[in-house]
Amino acid sequence: MFQNFKTKKFWTDGTGSIFLAIFVALFIRWAFVEAYVIPSGSMLPTLLIHDHIFVNKFVFGLRVPFSQKFLFKTEGPQSGDIVVFKSPQKLTRFFIKRVVGTPGDKVYYEEGHLYVNDKLVEKRVPVENKSDFDWLRSEDFQGYQTPDQYVHWEEKLSDMSYSVILPKMQLPSDIYGPYIVPEGHYFMMGDNRANSSDSRRWDEDKRFVPYEYLVGRAMHVWLSCEETIPVVKFLCNPLTIRWKRFFHSVH
Repeated sequence: MFQNFKTKKFWTDGTGSIFLAIFVALFIRWAFVEAYVIPSGSMLPTLLIHDHIFVNKFVFGLRVPFSQKFLFKTEGPQSGDIVVFKSPQKLTRFFIKRVVGTPGDKVYYEEGHLYVNDKLVEKRVPVENKSDFDWLRSEDFQGYQTPDQYVHWEEKLSDMSYSVILPKMQLPSDIYGPYIVPEGHYFMMGDNRANSSDSRRWDEDKRFVPYEYLVGRAMHVWLSCEETIPVVKFLCNPLTIRWKRFFHSVH
């Protein structure tokens, strides 16, 4: 009985409780939810640089630890979903993009216009009270570019509406495809269409993202800031926190 008491105390009050807490945290991170930080502007205006997001990993199935094999899979992401995945170009890198083509889809992109299965994806100027564009800063754009050189659009794919930005001056050479998405693969694009490394621009043999490379679907922003602490790049500068983006849904 005394031994049982010591064992219980070890797991509730002692060192064992620390190991148990670490195990539970790692289990949740492996199977259910993981946090990521947005490092670039490829998903503007939907996701901002230094947005901290939670990603639902269980939504695509349960993976064998430390491997790309799944214990079980779901139906996979739908067109319009924002997903985190391993880069087909380099598996040690993680990207976040929007799914615009699912297995069997025909995808074609021409001068700011997206076609899926030979149909033009609906695009319109968003309603006046839609504030996605208000978050954009000149610092988030490459080189000499500024927000006033872009147009904010609302695109609709598979009954899902979301924001994209396009430069006011489209390049005539901005043409990609058509591509047929292979079985078990997905075609990804960033919402900042002119400044995104995605399936349009990747090497031919690594253009599509296999199901096995999927990590999870973005859920919501839990922290956001305009600047990080210089010495510790992954920590937000508390003086630049974007308070209104807390628990902002990602869609």
